[in-house]
Amino acid sequence: MAKKSGLGATLAVDDGTGTSRATSNDFLSVSVSTPRGVQDITGIDKSAIERLLLLADAKFDYSGVFSDTATTGSHVVLSTASSTSVNRLHTYTVQSKVLACEMIIPDYPLSRGADGALTFSISAMLSDGSVPTWA
Repeated sequence: MAKKSGLGATLAVDDGTGTSRATSNDFLSVSVSTPRGVQDITGIDKSAIERLLLLADAKFDYSGVFSDTATTGSHVVLSTASSTSVNRLHTYTVQSKVLACEMIIPDYPLSRGADGALTFSISAMLSDGSVPTWA
C-alpha cells in the first residue's frame, strides 16, 4: 500500500435540511476517530489481561473559519445545530477513501481571537447506530 498525504481531503456536512454541503474550503483542520468500547474480562486465574471489543463509535473534530457564503458557508451550514435536532451526514474523503457517518452536532461555538479571527471548533458524534466503515 502506498503512503499518501492528507492533501486534497474534503469534508461535506449536511445542513439543517439534510442537504449535503461542500464546506471544505472553510475547514482548517479535521480529526477523525473510530474507537471501540473495551471490556476487561480477565479472570483471577490469568496472568495477563483479556478483553472483548464492544460497541463501535465515531467522532469528527474539526475547526474552521466563519463564512456566511449562501448555502455553502460554514456558518450557514452549522448555525442551525442548536435549533434543529437532526442527524447530519458527515462525509470525509481523503485520497479516494471515504468515511460517511450520521452525526449529531451538540454545539456550534464561535470564538473571536485577540487578533480579530472568527473561528469555530466542532465535535460531531455518531448518532444512528451504524458501524463507521471506510469505503
